[in-house]
Amino acid sequence: MGTKLLVRCYNVGCGDCIYVRIPNGDDAFHILIDCGSKEGANTGVMKDAIKHLEENMLPEVDDGSGKKRLDMIVVSHRHEDHIKGFNPKFFKNITIGHIWLSAAMDKTHVQATGALALHDFAEEAMTGLAASGAALSPELRDLAEFYGINNSGATEALLKTLPQASGIETKYVFAGMTSDDFNIEIEDTKLIVLGPEKDIDGYYLGEDLDVSLKGMLNAAGSFRSTSTPVEEGGPTNISSADFRTLQSRMLSNGLAFAVDDSSIQNNVGAVLLIEWGERRLLFVGDIEWHSEYKEGRKNGSWNVMWEKQRAHLDKPIDFLKVGHHGSHNATPWNRDDPEHEVNQLLDAILPLPEPGKKPTAQAIVSTKRKQYVTIPDAELLSELGKRVANTRQYLSEFKNADGDFNPDEHIFNYSVMKKYSADPSPREVGDKGWLDKPQPWRTDMESAGKALKNMQKNVVEFVDVEIEA
Repeated sequence: MGTKLLVRCYNVGCGDCIYVRIPNGDDAFHILIDCGSKEGANTGVMKDAIKHLEENMLPEVDDGSGKKRLDMIVVSHRHEDHIKGFNPKFFKNITIGHIWLSAAMDKTHVQATGALALHDFAEEAMTGLAASGAALSPELRDLAEFYGINNSGATEALLKTLPQASGIETKYVFAGMTSDDFNIEIEDTKLIVLGPEKDIDGYYLGEDLDVSLKGMLNAAGSFRSTSTPVEEGGPTNISSADFRTLQSRMLSNGLAFAVDDSSIQNNVGAVLLIEWGERRLLFVGDIEWHSEYKEGRKNGSWNVMWEKQRAHLDKPIDFLKVGHHGSHNATPWNRDDPEHEVNQLLDAILPLPEPGKKPTAQAIVSTKRKQYVTIPDAELLSELGKRVANTRQYLSEFKNADGDFNPDEHIFNYSVMKKYSADPSPREVGDKGWLDKPQPWRTDMESAGKALKNMQKNVVEFVDVEIEA
């Protein structure tokens, strides 16, 4: 099995499908962290990735069944670009040892009552909008996809189909839990959950949103009670005009809550720290940072972890799976305020090297340009490129690639202006002006480089990082 730990990020477009192989004596411990993509209805990239994993990386179960062994699945959160690939058909030849989901996905968790109600209400509003046949803007289509049938089917698979097939029970995890709590033994290794905190509503929903949500749920109940149609198609106990006003208000509030829910789902994702000997690897899903941590408000997960789990984050890590596909608010870096608390966090886990020295940590960004205009944030990736050892200057590599390639004609250099919510003025986003600077390895760019060198088409593409003990 070798003595190096392997992290492999499969190229599934804008999404995560991450395999981790941890040396374990004469064997290895095999983990899959997320499996999803924003590639619309096409699940082929995820099917191919799981098939490649099964055939090339997983050992056979020693029971004569011919099935392969996957020791653990960890799911960060419920968005499609992280769970859509958990189709039982893809895993029919794989026996799974453990499944960990965020405690925020536990419908019986009493400290997530508000967050679950918010998600259910947002899901109802967005699925209704999608089913209405109305023309949706690209932004609304993206939002509606978070609540699509693929997500429901994947959740069902993770909660019932996959665990039943392997004779196990899905576990819900929160900050402070470790592999010891589940009797998982891996040589010289501990798996530690850093987020979310157990009190989902208290840390991530916020008092203001909780009050608004309760009012909205009461209004929704009233709306349903008044919406019984008569023969003419109108309500029975309010005027048609008032009914249409209420209906419009419900839709507007439903959309607003869906935006809140999307951010909250990112922040209540499971965050996994792997401690392997003296090495530390951090997998953060899509968690976000906000301006600062405050009790009783909707907090970003990075802020909460810095407040509650600082003992695990106050020293350098050896590997970072860059959050949310390189989005501007998913890595704790405030470019406008060097003294901001999130910059202290980034300096702790990925410090800038001292003059004359080189960084030693590594990172991967699983991303795809075009899905969102701010993903990835090239300026952020350039900053990370100063802090990690595995970097590329992609522009020079493309210019030197085989074949007739003009970078100015490709998406790698497109540039638009967009105002980030916390910024006083618009910034240029996109790759233009940044690809000649070192960046961490990117699944989209590594893939493009392979294509330019005329490598075999339709191969399963991935980016590997090996870490020595």
